[in-house]
Amino acid sequence: MVRLNDLRESTQRALLDLDCPDYGPTRPVEGPPLAERTVAIVSTAGIHRRGDRPFSWGARDFREIGRHERDMVISHVSVNFDRTGFQQDLNTIWPIDRLEELAAGGHIGDVAPLGYSFVGATSPTEMETAAAEAATAMRAAGVGAVLLAPV
Repeated sequence: MVRLNDLRESTQRALLDLDCPDYGPTRPVEGPPLAERTVAIVSTAGIHRRGDRPFSWGARDFREIGRHERDMVISHVSVNFDRTGFQQDLNTIWPIDRLEELAAGGHIGDVAPLGYSFVGATSPTEMETAAAEAATAMRAAGVGAVLLAPV
């Protein structure tokens, strides 16, 4: 990912002017140890399964990615988005193999059957509905923790 100060001034301003809602302070949530929780991945890399509908500019939706899926592509459209790491190792933006290792070692309870991918270049306010939908699906699947992979 490119550094903010390496971008054109107009792009810097556009990013700095994004509306980022303030949800106020959030109290920590008590719960079982990670060794007893199912963990899901949520990424903002615009990653999806090969053959799925690509993300469009400003996409407000998400794509579900199965736990065992490894054949993925990125349709994030930013010219500032460096795909080099992803091309060498999927785990740089979708750390599924690391989660599988943590589950095998007993450090987490299990890996969720589905993870969720968004395009991070979309205004957070515009993504709220889709984020709430993904959260509801994760709760229904028994997900107790999320590994956020912001890209």
